[in-house]
Amino acid sequence: MSAARPLQPWRWLGVPMLQALVATLLFGLPLRAFGLQLPEPIFPMAAVFAWAVIRPSVLAPFGVLIMGLFLDLFWGGPLGLWALCLLIAYGAALAGRSMVAGQNRAILWGWYGVVTATAMVSGYLFVMLDSRSTPGLIPMAWQFLATILLYPFAERLIELFEDADVRFR
Repeated sequence: MSAARPLQPWRWLGVPMLQALVATLLFGLPLRAFGLQLPEPIFPMAAVFAWAVIRPSVLAPFGVLIMGLFLDLFWGGPLGLWALCLLIAYGAALAGRSMVAGQNRAILWGWYGVVTATAMVSGYLFVMLDSRSTPGLIPMAWQFLATILLYPFAERLIELFEDADVRFR
């Protein structure tokens, strides 16, 4: 177990946000191998979940908003769609924070899956209302699967900073 690190905003908010955005850019490159394209998981979801579990913060929702707006601009969706979905996910993770505190890895991964499903179902419903047609369920299922496989990154971020703020021990 590593020693607790100080809870400086640039370390627990800025660095993971930049990593998620760079990973989104890299996986968004139009490269194909054997006719298959790289999956497009929602990389910011790992940071959104970890930030809510680590501790409540005033700055985290602004980071979530920035990442969501970036996803909207990058993927060409309606402006505010992913920002709203990620904020809903942040709220869901924050609401269940006390329930999952101190739980084992499987419980946290399950809660991460529920939070991810909440964000994706919200996005599905918002797109359906906006376009008046139903988006494809199969691509959404693949994106969900790719996103929940990112949980180890959220867990790593939680492990790095969960003990940094003595007020929340």
